[in-house]
Amino acid sequence: MTTHMGPGTRPDTTLAGTLSSLLREGMPVRFTAYDGSTAGPPDCPVGLELRNRRGLSYLLTAPGDLGFARAYVTGDLVLHGVHPGDPYDALRLLMSRLEFRVPSLPEVAEAVRGLGPDVLIPPPVPPEEHPPRWRRVLEGWRHSMARDAEAIHHHYDVSNRFYELVLGPSMAYTCAVYPEADASLEEAQAEKHDLICRKLGLQPGMRLLDVGCGWGGMVRHAAREYGVEALGVTLSKQQASWARAAIEREGLGDLVEVRHADYRQIVEGGFDAISSIGLTEHIGVRNYPAYFAFLRDRLRPQGRLLNHCITRPHNRPQSIGAFLDRYIFPDGELTGSGRIITEAQDAGLEVMHEENFRRHYARTLAAWCANLVAHWDECVAEAGEGTARAWGLYLAGSRLAFERNEIQLHQVLAVRTDDDGEDGFPLRPTF
Repeated sequence: MTTHMGPGTRPDTTLAGTLSSLLREGMPVRFTAYDGSTAGPPDCPVGLELRNRRGLSYLLTAPGDLGFARAYVTGDLVLHGVHPGDPYDALRLLMSRLEFRVPSLPEVAEAVRGLGPDVLIPPPVPPEEHPPRWRRVLEGWRHSMARDAEAIHHHYDVSNRFYELVLGPSMAYTCAVYPEADASLEEAQAEKHDLICRKLGLQPGMRLLDVGCGWGGMVRHAAREYGVEALGVTLSKQQASWARAAIEREGLGDLVEVRHADYRQIVEGGFDAISSIGLTEHIGVRNYPAYFAFLRDRLRPQGRLLNHCITRPHNRPQSIGAFLDRYIFPDGELTGSGRIITEAQDAGLEVMHEENFRRHYARTLAAWCANLVAHWDECVAEAGEGTARAWGLYLAGSRLAFERNEIQLHQVLAVRTDDDGEDGFPLRPTF
């Protein structure tokens, strides 16, 4: 159906017509509303169904990604033609063509009269949603140890079994490195850990600190394949428990320790190498100077640091968005690789190499979505349908963002050069 009006025609006051009229190019998918009205191309393989008035209130009271997420997570808004564990095809179409225009005041008044003023009363938020940032002050100041612990608990303590189903046997929840285009997810995660070991120049007997160690994939790989003594730290109690069990199962207890602690509580020093894989996103941009200074002070002279984190394609401040902040990464912050390098240098580290793995992360996310689809029923039973739907939305949306170069993934390799200017590196990289 069309929503354009000619001379003498009455405005389309159906729900589908009203919503479609707010889009610059009309509804890009098949849209069905609970009042029976429809809009958009009927032959589109992707359908969007608004099932009830609560879903409409979510959309109208929190415009943008947050309102969409609330309606979608609760099941009030349903995507047809895609699996909820991987709505990538639908998001690609919606994000490319869904552009709202600013309505005039008479249009707003007409819409409110037609829909009823009660649709502008915000419904209770879904239970999966984290409080807004202004309310989190009750948990401590932003990026204090207490508030960071709560943020990590919200994201990483979903369920170890849920993560096993989505991440696969590697239990590596960071960008994989695909040595070949047809490599499996497990091969790519092993290559990621091995590449970091090679960049750090690990040798038997060295001491490695892995901050934000997750389920211990890096420390276990480094100990097993390179014979190093490794210490991992994580703020997630469930991650630490899983990692310790894996260490014992693999017979690595003499070489590897995982602590449930904040990385800022590490008092040991003199490490030969430090890896930070997916931690920087959680610490806050304003804390980068203290973060890099702390890690530098834990290195011996000529000790190396590998920082692996999601970045922006620019170095300007930019929010991660309300959906990600409320449902996935509370207090998460991103910036560009230039800011990462600047802060590392200002902390006294010599930056030796940087590399962008943006396309690798898109592949990684596609593989995680495939796992979520394959194990959907068990994931729902383990974490709840709302959480599973939020994760499908997050993983597929992130894949699209990496493909479109809206976000990137950089590894930055640095060294604590000694007082004589020696860095311990060969003239050319060997990794």
